[in-house]
Amino acid sequence: QVRLVVSGGGSVQAGGSLRLSCAVSSYPYFRTCLAWFRQAPGKDREVLASIVIGDGTTSYDDSVKGRFALSQDDVESTVYLEMNSLKPEDTAMYDCAAGSKRFSDPWCPSRSADYVYWGQGAQVTVSS
Repeated sequence: QVRLVVSGGGSVQAGGSLRLSCAVSSYPYFRTCLAWFRQAPGKDREVLASIVIGDGTTSYDDSVKGRFALSQDDVESTVYLEMNSLKPEDTAMYDCAAGSKRFSDPWCPSRSADYVYWGQGAQVTVSS
């Protein structure tokens, strides 16, 4: 059974930093994509960033490009989302998800419907 466990959420002032972790029990696909999503109250879930496990190919949404960064620890089977220069509009529930990268696509999927396995989420609150 594939389990994703999210940790590292919390509260921070604008301009601060937080790091989220997503520990994965096992990677379920030959080319597993691990993506971070967030959902703010009253808004749709949005993809922030993704990484192809083992390949290392990353992609970022424009809203976080240059502020957020992905990294992976192969030994610990953990993917990290380093969040810098946080803004109040970054306040949301954050979650990681695992899905399969299509052979024909260079990037991971960006739709939440393409991800099968999800973590439990972590709240990030940024105050002004």
